[in-house]
Amino acid sequence: MSKFWSPAIESLVPYTPGEQPRIANLTKLNTNENPYPPAPGAAEAIKSFATDRLRLYPDPNASRLKEALASEFETDSSKIFVGNGSDEVLALAFMAFFRQPKPLLMPETSYSFYDVYANLYAIDHQKIPLTHDFRIELDDYPSENGGIIFANPNAPTGVALPLSAIKTLLERNQDSVVLVDEAYVDFGGESAASLVDEFPNLLVVQTFSKSRSLAGMRIGYAIGSVELIDGLERVKNSFNSYPLDMLAIEAGCASLADKNYFSQTCQRIMQTREQSREALQALGFEVLPSATNFLFAKHGELSGSELMTYLREHNILVRHFSKPLIADYLRITVGTDAEMALLIETLRQHPAISSKPAP
Repeated sequence: MSKFWSPAIESLVPYTPGEQPRIANLTKLNTNENPYPPAPGAAEAIKSFATDRLRLYPDPNASRLKEALASEFETDSSKIFVGNGSDEVLALAFMAFFRQPKPLLMPETSYSFYDVYANLYAIDHQKIPLTHDFRIELDDYPSENGGIIFANPNAPTGVALPLSAIKTLLERNQDSVVLVDEAYVDFGGESAASLVDEFPNLLVVQTFSKSRSLAGMRIGYAIGSVELIDGLERVKNSFNSYPLDMLAIEAGCASLADKNYFSQTCQRIMQTREQSREALQALGFEVLPSATNFLFAKHGELSGSELMTYLREHNILVRHFSKPLIADYLRITVGTDAEMALLIETLRQHPAISSKPAP
């Protein structure tokens, strides 16, 4: 605590990002980064960038990137918003739409930044429990609310909702904003972006960090009605008129242009995910169905913290959450085939696992 702090921040509990180690020779499966490089065109766009341009400010509207995204989603650029990673887009959305007299509704187990933003902006919010099998049940979300936010596929569970369930929610909830956070949708989920024209209260948020291998560039975006996008622009221009730098805009546009590379990389990750899921199950793990680039798994005889420590001692990083409901689970990013084979072999050598007969 400090006497110089504003009173409002004394009780804040900041978001804790996954570890970014500074030591070599670690197999990093803890922050859901893509194991493959960005599209070749994105790398070339960065290498060939005329650095003398950096003395100028970037386009505050990132118009080229908005137009490229509009083309990708077959919509108008006026329905696209871009920001410095999807986390910034979410932060601006909380400010723009969720400071309401009624509570914001969110899943009890989901992306932990939602809690942080709600507390930062003093937003009244209510957490809705997941089902016994870790699904978001949208029928449990009452129609009287100040907004609804959820990740689809959900994080950290990886479980996805069908598009039909989201459409049903939107049909009965048209008086408040429904924000669908689709950071992982490209790995097997169904995007709600196709519903934006039908439901003006729907905001879909996506990112270049996962499926497009540009986590280091910080590019996020939203798709929604002109009314919602205008609201985001008002907040953004009251906070930071230049959220995306020139290199990010160039890399983003080039990434969108290489559709084959994008598709092939996502398919490769999904194939490795399913192979890894089967291998983990053969070692006695319970693995939730995943439509993401990670697996959420627990072992019947070993705690999540014990397994995380064991893997760290063997130079493999995974993510563990201490919340009681999920404390026995590990969130394991899908790496390359070689990285996942190393993970499986390391787990197989754990005394409590190696002593068990194969099923």
